[in-house]
Amino acid sequence: MTRATARLAEAGVESPRVDAELLAAHVLGIGRGRLLLVDTVRAAELRRFEELVARRARRIPLQHLLGTAAFRHLELAVGEGVFVPRPETELLAGWGIEHTAPGATVVDLCSGSGAVALSVADESGAARVVAVERSPSALIFLRRNAAAFPAVRVVEADVTAQGLLRELYGQVDVVLCNPPYVPDGTAVPPEVAEHDPAEAVFGGADGLSVIRPVIALAAALLRPGGMVGIEHDDVHADAVPALLEADGRFTMVEGHPDLAGRPRFATARRA
Repeated sequence: MTRATARLAEAGVESPRVDAELLAAHVLGIGRGRLLLVDTVRAAELRRFEELVARRARRIPLQHLLGTAAFRHLELAVGEGVFVPRPETELLAGWGIEHTAPGATVVDLCSGSGAVALSVADESGAARVVAVERSPSALIFLRRNAAAFPAVRVVEADVTAQGLLRELYGQVDVVLCNPPYVPDGTAVPPEVAEHDPAEAVFGGADGLSVIRPVIALAAALLRPGGMVGIEHDDVHADAVPALLEADGRFTMVEGHPDLAGRPRFATARRA
C-alpha cells in the first residue's frame, strides 16, 4: 500500500492514499474500512491491484477503474463516454431535494449519468422526474442507473433545442441543471481532459453557451413559483445570476458556494 501510494503521488494524483485503498478494497471485494483486517492476499489479487494502480498512475479516473461513482446515497455506473459526477454537485442536488414537495414534477437537464435526477427520485417525494441527455454514450449509463427508479423518465434530446418538453410548459416545479460550463481553453486535469467527454465539460468561449438557452427553457417549463438551480464555473459568480435577472421571468436570484467557498450554482424562483 505504501508503494502504491507513493506511485500515485508521484503521478500527481490528488488523493493517492485514498485511491490506493479504494482500489485494494475493490480488488478484494470488501469495504475500505475492512482493509486493516486483511491478513493475506492471493498472488492474482496482488497482480490485479498493481495493474489498477498503474492505470490510475496514468490518470485514468478512479471511478472508471471501479466502474462506479459515489454520489450522495447512490452508487452510479460510470465509464468512458459519461461525465463523472463531482462531489460539489451534491450541493445542487441537495438544494433541489429541499425544494421538491411530494408529488412534484422535476426536470434535470444535461443529466449525464443521472446523478442529480436519481438523487431527487431517491430522496424526495417527487411523482415524476424527467432526465434529459443528448449523448448516446452517456445515455447508456443513464438508462442503466435509472432502471431502478420507476418515477424517472429518460428523454434523449439536446437541451438547446427549440420547443423541448413543450408538453410540460408551465407545469414543472423544479428545474435542475449541471451543464457543460468550463470556458474553452481552460486547463483541466488529465482525468478530465483525456477521459470526460469534452461536450460535457466545455461550454463555449465564455462557458455560458449552454446555460443561456437552459435559462430560457427553465422559464418556459416552470409554473409560477417554481424553482431553478444551475451549476456553473467559479468564474461565473456574477454572470449566471445576471443572466437570470436579465431574463425578466425570475425573482429571488441567489448564488451559492461549494464546500471550498467557491461560487458553484445559482438559483431563482419563477415569477
